[in-house]
Amino acid sequence: MRQANNEMDQDDRPHGRGRMGDRRDDRRPYQRPERKPRKIIKPVKKREKTVFDVKLFNRWDSNVAVNDPSLKGYINLDPKMLPRSAGTQRGRFHKSRMHIVERLALKMLVSGHVGKKHRLTSGKFSGNYTNVIGVVEQALEMIEKKENKNPIEVLVRAIENAALREEVISFQMGSIMARESVITAPQRRVDKTLRAIAQSTYRRSFNKKKGLAEALADDKVTQEKNKKVTYYTFTHKGKPIVIASCLGHLYGLAACCLQE
Repeated sequence: MRQANNEMDQDDRPHGRGRMGDRRDDRRPYQRPERKPRKIIKPVKKREKTVFDVKLFNRWDSNVAVNDPSLKGYINLDPKMLPRSAGTQRGRFHKSRMHIVERLALKMLVSGHVGKKHRLTSGKFSGNYTNVIGVVEQALEMIEKKENKNPIEVLVRAIENAALREEVISFQMGSIMARESVITAPQRRVDKTLRAIAQSTYRRSFNKKKGLAEALADDKVTQEKNKKVTYYTFTHKGKPIVIASCLGHLYGLAACCLQE
């Protein structure tokens, strides 16, 4: 009888656990809160860049084609009246967003700086952008009178012809210094060319009667070919100078001249 009563008592007990640790089976099932529907983000339409039909210094058109495909993204020819960004271009490859005439003028500011030393004093042009941009404008005007062409086009062609393609780097291998030829990056090609133009121009006019604008507009480099061998010629102090792209081409050019 006691055993039967005990079984009845166990069946009558509520299932689950109470405060004292009794088990409970009457808990509500867990329901996840309803998530709010995600907002559909509409794709932002890129605003078309407004192109203004303005000329450089209100005189020359900057709409010039760059023939070298590796330099197309690094020679900026956006239409501007005054090539001056005033430090607004920052970040990686910021120089590629600056007008090519402005980059030339900035190189002229420190034209006496060679390597890590100031070989020559930059004189009145150091830090004075107004004077430098005036000199560049005078040089472009002289080029226009000599060539009867757009001087911006002449500048772009000069950069394309003078831009180096290969350099030699040195690195230590054990106890010796090894050297290896590497391909020059397009950004560095433009920088090195503009630096060479600025430094050579300043040296030709330093302590001489020739002005800086005349030196910048003088000594045009011409490209010529002789039996598929490309070389460049220009005159310096009345003497003709021939430059080939590499040593192998120089030997080929000499062989062609001897055959003729």
